[in-house]
Amino acid sequence: MAVGRTARALAMACHPGPAVAVTLFAAALAAGVGGSPWTTAGVAAAVLAGQLSVGWSNDWIDAGRDVAVGRTDKPVATGAVPAATVGGAAAVAALACAGLSFALGWRAGLTHVAAVAVAWAYNARLKGSVWSWLPYAVSFSLLACVVTLALPGRSVPPGWAVAAAGLLGVGAHLANVLPDLEDDAATGVRGLPHRLGRTRTSLLAPVVLLVATASVVAGPPGPPAAGAWAGGALAAVLALAAVVVALRRTRSRVPFTAAIAVAAVDVVLLVAASGSLV
Repeated sequence: MAVGRTARALAMACHPGPAVAVTLFAAALAAGVGGSPWTTAGVAAAVLAGQLSVGWSNDWIDAGRDVAVGRTDKPVATGAVPAATVGGAAAVAALACAGLSFALGWRAGLTHVAAVAVAWAYNARLKGSVWSWLPYAVSFSLLACVVTLALPGRSVPPGWAVAAAGLLGVGAHLANVLPDLEDDAATGVRGLPHRLGRTRTSLLAPVVLLVATASVVAGPPGPPAAGAWAGGALAAVLALAAVVVALRRTRSRVPFTAAIAVAAVDVVLLVAASGSLV
């Protein structure tokens, strides 16, 4: 019983939504660029281990803050699992991430370990600074490189894809922080979104993601396909809705939801264009 409760608490503490989403994105991208089933599975395993380490390290480092604001969605804050257990799980996942990453080759391995290290730096220090957006930009850009470096050709993706992935990361950061903006600020966390405030962050998130959309639509060689135009149009409508609501209803969750929807469109477009990455 105790083992089962601990396992469930650890599953909740790893930030399962982002962990699964980033893993599926990396796996889809790997398959899209022509990776073999073995390579695609290897990329997914390495990325999942890295995401687990990042999620667990976040809850371990933020345990004191989460208790202070009474976060009922955080197992460490509710006492469901000790902070030391979550920290140990983060360390084990980080070691597994290193091993699985280097199994993809030393280039992909170094690149992915660097991406995860930058994400840990966000958790440990940078989330409370004006540079809170930078780890997301760097980690997502590097993730796109990990996928292509794991292939036999060992090449890096074109600049438009790296830029789109980085912008996707920044937009995801801005949108992800919105629901917890006040709780974070109450415990002294003052990243870029906290300094901008809710309204400006709600406006900026969909705009950044829309720029990522434009990069994916216009970046690949040749004229954009009909699907790319349709995806771009959908992203534009969602971004416009987010901006309008953010200006009229500063406490609404619509800008957050719309930004996540734009990010999802961007991911689909990037995966659809993955054939142009190598």
